[in-house]
Parts: sequence; C-alpha cells; structure tokens
Amino acid sequence: MLSLVPAPIRQLPWKLLLLVMAVGSFGLVVLYSAGGGLHPWALNQGLRFVFFIFVAIAISRIDQDSLKQISWPLYGGLLLLLIFVELFGFVGGGSRRWLNLGIMTLQPSELMKLAIVLAISRFYDLLPAGEIRTFSAMWPAAVLILVPALLVAVQPDLGTALMIVAGGIIVCFLAGLPLWLFIGGGVSLAAIAPLAFFFLLHDYQRNRVLIFLTPESDPLGRGYHISQSKIAIGSGGIFGKGFLNGTQSHLDYLPERHTDFVFATMAEEWGLIGGLFIIVSFMIIISWGMKVALNAPSRFAKLTAAGLSSTIFFYVAINLAMVMGMAPVVGIPLPLVSNGGSAMMNVMICLGLLMAIDRWTRYPKKGF
Repeated sequence: MLSLVPAPIRQLPWKLLLLVMAVGSFGLVVLYSAGGGLHPWALNQGLRFVFFIFVAIAISRIDQDSLKQISWPLYGGLLLLLIFVELFGFVGGGSRRWLNLGIMTLQPSELMKLAIVLAISRFYDLLPAGEIRTFSAMWPAAVLILVPALLVAVQPDLGTALMIVAGGIIVCFLAGLPLWLFIGGGVSLAAIAPLAFFFLLHDYQRNRVLIFLTPESDPLGRGYHISQSKIAIGSGGIFGKGFLNGTQSHLDYLPERHTDFVFATMAEEWGLIGGLFIIVSFMIIISWGMKVALNAPSRFAKLTAAGLSSTIFFYVAINLAMVMGMAPVVGIPLPLVSNGGSAMMNVMICLGLLMAIDRWTRYPKKGF
C-alpha cells in the first residue's frame, strides 16, 4: 500500500507534522475561546495555519544548491524591506514595523530571524576551514548581524533585534569561532549595559525592565500586563477552569490575550496540563531539529538546521519567560499559538527548511 503513496508525501516526517498540527489546532481552540467564537481571530488564524502547512511541505522539497543560492539574495531583499519599513511602514502600537501589501501586512523583521541564519551559515560554508579563527572570519559576520539588528532596534523592536543577534551568534559559535570572543563579548555587554539602559533605551523599554524587577510597584499601571498574566496562569491550577471559562481573559483583565499573552489565556482554561502539552511539544520539535542538525550531510546544512532550531527555541523560551514574569515584556509571540501571520510564516518556513535538510540526509540522491 505504501508504494501507492507518491514519494514526496511518503518522505515527509509525518510524526513531526502531526505534532505541529496538534499544537496549531490547540492554538485555534485557545483563540476561539479568547474571542468568544470563530471571529475575530480563530477563523483567520486557522486559514493561515492550513496555508502555511502546505507552504512548509512545498519548501521541504527544496534542494541544497538552491537554498545556498538564495541565502544571500533573501538576506539582501529583507534588508531592503527593513529600509522600506523605515520609509513607508505604518505605525501600530507605537512602533513602525509593518508593510501593507494589500492582501496582508508583512513584518520583515520576523523573516530576518530566518534570513540571518541562512546568510551566516552560507558565509561560513564558503570560508576555508583554516581561516575560521582569524579576523576575516569575524568582522563580516558581525556586519551581517548588526546592520539588520540596528534597523529593527530603531523601529523600535528590541525583542526582535535581540533575536536576530542571538540567531546569528549561535551560528557563529557552532561554526567554530574562538570561545574567548564570546566571553569577551559577554563581559563587554555587561560593562556597557548600565550606559545602554540610561542612554539608548526608550522610556517604555526602561519601564519594562524596572517593572520586570519589581512588578508589584505599579500593579495597576506599568506592571498590569505581567500581574494579570501571573493571576491567569496561577488561577488555572492543574486542570484549568475549563474551555470558555477563563475569567481573566473573558472579562478583559488580561491584555493582549490573543497574541503575546496567549499562553496565559490557555493556562487559565487548561491549567498545568495544557501548559505542559505546549512545552513538551515544542521540546520535541526543537530536539528533532537539533537531531537533524547533527545528522545533516554538510557544514552548511548543519549550521542552518541548528540555527533554525535555535530560532524556534528563542521564540518559545522568551515568550514563556515573559508571560511568567521571568523576563521583561518584549513582544515575542508564541509560535503556532499566538494570533498573527508574520511569526507563523517564519516558523513554518523554518520547519519546512528543517524537513528539507532531513530529506537531504535520509534520501541523499534526491536531496542534492
């Protein structure tokens, strides 16, 4: 019977895809409850989810040479879009982050998280092994990382800028740059952090850091988001209050219940059990991605797979830390669960590329 199934379908990692579909479907249930029905969020998110599942499957058919060839053009194109955002983008929530494409609004900074991984991986793929510990291996990568990060930081969107930097640094580290470089960079950042706090951050960004340190100092003002998030998560207990029974979200106490704080919405109704389902599912997805990286057939594929897996990890880890009060609120969505198109598109492309690299490994004659 399996021989009757077309090879491109048979070669897909169906266990992973079914898990991704389960997480996405659970996200739709949470958004249905948060909105009180299919509108305003669940239906649109469901349509996006189905569309991007097929996009991920289509991307999984890409061959290695083609991915190498588009790595730098993709990076350059998104860099140009980031400049267009500064010139023509529209403002939402006090930030200029989006381009209106008519049929959808695009946030180029989300896709830059993916593009930086491809660009840095391609750079080190072309660099001779003997030069990996020289200065010529360091400064081009630093320029590739810092230029888009600065463009995103001035939008302002510090959270996304930090994710771009983190994704690039992960690839640099795995490529074999000397350890002293990262230790020195960490010490330097720690030294300049006080100056950056007072002179580089916007007022609202400084407030987020201060509220993170002492949320109880202004529970009805600047600390309102995180205070309500903690209340929602804690009130869910082990089994939750039940579907459609979340009071914090339904009575509008919980801000951004469908985007940044969707995990709190979910935890209130589904409790610790629902939270563990989300966390364990993403642990399995990320572990699978790192396994793909370990088994990948080339240096470029290894660095790309590890970088893409790290990107998904940063999404999940930062969002969960944020809604639990373990990190400042930086506006990072929870993949496959938070309402929104740009983040879902980015994560689905990451998964599609990981499936492609997995196919290069398992079916080498068809992967190149």
